[in-house]
This record gives sequence, C-alpha cells and structure tokens, in this order.
Amino acid sequence: MEEVAARGGKIVLLTDDESSPHKTFHRIRVPKAHSFISPLLYAVPVQLLAYHAAVFIGTDVDQPRNLAKSVTVE
Repeated sequence: MEEVAARGGKIVLLTDDESSPHKTFHRIRVPKAHSFISPLLYAVPVQLLAYHAAVFIGTDVDQPRNLAKSVTVE
C-alpha cells in the first residue's frame, strides 16, 4: 500500500479492524465474522466498488467487450 500511496494512488481499504496505521482515501468497515463466512462479506463491497468504478469511467456494464469470445452457447 505504501508503494501505491507513494505514486499518488488512492487507497480504498476493506477491513474489520477499527484502527489502521495506513492513510487511506476511503475505509470500508466489514463486520468481523467467522473465517468461513468472511470472504462472502468482503465480496459484496468489492463487487459494488468494481461496478461503480466501471460506471464512472463510462463502461457499459450490461454489454462487456469481448463477451462472445469467452462465452459460447451450444
């Protein structure tokens, strides 16, 4: 994270810890949970972040590029 910050990148931190020594652009707090469930809890904000980032840069999220190359219908 220090290398990203040194290059001027914005850091979005997903954490279940209240205190973090890193300076971040934004911190998303995820509740503490059992290690079996925590990947599911982290997946939701990551997917929403990816969606909103794609919409912000103008990508058509409903018709991704090169979809026909990766999905074939038989």
